[in-house]
Amino acid sequence: MNVIVCVKQIPDPATPGALDPSTNTLKRDGKLILDESDSYGVEMALQLVDAAGGGEVSLISMAPNGEVSGMRTALAMGAAKGVLISDPALLGSDALTTAKVLAAAVQRLGGADLIIAATESSDGYTGTVPEQLAEVLGLASVTFAKKVTITGGTLEAHRQTEEGYDEVTCALPAVISVTAGVVEPRYPSFKGIMAAKSKPVEQVTAADLGITPVGWAGSGQAVVTVTQAEARAAGEIIEDDGETFTKIVAFLENLKVI
Repeated sequence: MNVIVCVKQIPDPATPGALDPSTNTLKRDGKLILDESDSYGVEMALQLVDAAGGGEVSLISMAPNGEVSGMRTALAMGAAKGVLISDPALLGSDALTTAKVLAAAVQRLGGADLIIAATESSDGYTGTVPEQLAEVLGLASVTFAKKVTITGGTLEAHRQTEEGYDEVTCALPAVISVTAGVVEPRYPSFKGIMAAKSKPVEQVTAADLGITPVGWAGSGQAVVTVTQAEARAAGEIIEDDGETFTKIVAFLENLKVI
């Protein structure tokens, strides 16, 4: 069984982010790390391949400046190889363009039995790329998977909902997005970290994949301005004078909560 995992490499959330004043977008010119939400997809892929008794896990990622630090973490976990799409022309690409680029990378790898992504990235939060990727590839899409099993050529998933979960089945190949906590990601071992340094990562451009237009031209949008979010106003303090409950009730009635 062959599985492809879409992994995003993001600026370290532990450090303050900065905006590029020329584009009003997040700066990505330093070291990037594996998005924690994607570590669940990598672990799920490794477990499914082990359960199938054979196959391999491949990675695809889109990042600037030939950055592979985050991909190396996933390779250290056990993935076999990867494709990195790194191209200055991709700056400003929207979610749909990203999906088209990732779909072309999937095809460059020869496809797979299953393609896994996180439900959304920690720095973008569009939550649309996995579904768009499935549409571009013409594959079934299962979102918010919290449990996944594969029997023969059929995928069975518990799809998380607000009220519990739905039981969903579909034929392979397919695209799924997994929720955080679906599995417990393993820590890369020292042996895995050393092995990851020699695992192949092919670097390609948008032109190599035949995708055009990309970047700002492909998305047809621009970030005109960025403003600071309004500071949260101080709450109202109610002193306990023996009749505090009447003030609380009046406060809640004013908010139309009761």
